Amino acid sequence: MDLFARTFLPAAADAGLSMPTISRHIGIFRRCVGQNTPVLAVAHCVRADRPLAGPHVLVLSTHRLVVTHESRVVHRIRLHLDTALAEMSGISWTADPRRGALEFVATAIDGVRERFWIQARHPRSVAVLEATLGYVFRTAGHNLAPAA
Repeated sequence: MDLFARTFLPAAADAGLSMPTISRHIGIFRRCVGQNTPVLAVAHCVRADRPLAGPHVLVLSTHRLVVTHESRVVHRIRLHLDTALAEMSGISWTADPRRGALEFVATAIDGVRERFWIQARHPRSVAVLEATLGYVFRTAGHNLAPAA
């Protein structure tokens, strides 16, 4: 088993993804992230500006952020966002521990402002996700604005 699988599968299980969902998404994530790159976080999310657009799955690795979208009816998977962390700007996140959720906001290299609402499976997962985001984006050399 490669490094991607050894780290993606436990992270996906922690996020509460079912095996059919993992099976549908893993091919795209493996191609985008790479086999020798560890996955640090996996999360169900929705676009904050379009909550009815359907479910998205976010994968954060040491070098990339990848988000896929799954259609509601036929479960067709498409790539929504695939970007290197170094190419992102305007990164911020705001945790809401009472609701067990976190809003993640960033601008991709094409100038599109992305906003994702991540609902955590467990309340303690919000703190873990917050710490992971802080670690990854500080390591990538980003100057982060203080959380609002």
